[in-house]
Amino acid sequence: MPVHLVFCSCPDSDTAQRLAAALVEARLAACVSLLPPMRSVYRWQGAIEQADEVLLLAKTAADRTPALVSRLRELHPYELPEIVAVEAAAGLPAYLDWVADATRE
Repeated sequence: MPVHLVFCSCPDSDTAQRLAAALVEARLAACVSLLPPMRSVYRWQGAIEQADEVLLLAKTAADRTPALVSRLRELHPYELPEIVAVEAAAGLPAYLDWVADATRE
């Protein structure tokens, strides 16, 4: 089963932790890594903005991605959150199997 890596930036560590726990609890992600604070520079509503953020990296089975994206959208405080999924081209087969198993109801 294909595995997706879903990236999502969060405004702070508390929000990132809350979202990560919700995704794993609901079996929408097998694992969510919280990457250290980062600085984002972006254009929003015609202005260049900057913000310190925490990046979530969620590992999920490809067929769970739509539900994961939907849940993130519901819980995320941003008006337009960054939610981007990419498919893992390869990986340790046992790990990929674990991701699939951990995201089953």
